[in-house]
Amino acid sequence: MTQSLGIERGNTMTIRNTPTRWGGAARFFHWVGALAIFFLLFHGLWMTHFAPRPERLPNYALHASIGYVLIAFTLARLLWRGTQVVPEPAAGTPRWETLAAQAGHWGLYLFTFATAFTGWALAGTMRTPLHSVFGLFNMPALMNGRAWHDALEDIHQVLAWSMGALVLVHIASAVWHWLWRKDDIMRRMI
Repeated sequence: MTQSLGIERGNTMTIRNTPTRWGGAARFFHWVGALAIFFLLFHGLWMTHFAPRPERLPNYALHASIGYVLIAFTLARLLWRGTQVVPEPAAGTPRWETLAAQAGHWGLYLFTFATAFTGWALAGTMRTPLHSVFGLFNMPALMNGRAWHDALEDIHQVLAWSMGALVLVHIASAVWHWLWRKDDIMRRMI
């Protein structure tokens, strides 16, 4: 069975990573995860500040469902990453940039999990607990009752804003590599 997905600039793009490029699976995980995170960040802001009151509960339920899926998706992404070679830094990349990039990537994973797990805990403290994943099955509650609701809501919000800031740094770094460094870092993931 071939791992070929198609032709990209005369090269076969494979599912697996190579020492110089991210494979098709890593790209899929990256872009679908990025879309989910963008959606959750913007949707979270909208649903808590702009959604009309009668529409909030269905929006909270949607938000929780996508958060639960993001946890599973990110676990799968990390499992895949653990089986793959990670492409080498671009030629001439200073050591500090490589370390900063690694810290940024692991920081994104950490904030994804921390934000999602505090959201999961928060879901159990709602007046109407949000355990359903798109109505297909229920997640177990991490916390019950209203005692921790306000604290979890604050923590979840601070983590989400922090993740949003780290996402902006990630995007700015990719654009910097593309426009100023003119190396292949951005092209490896596109």
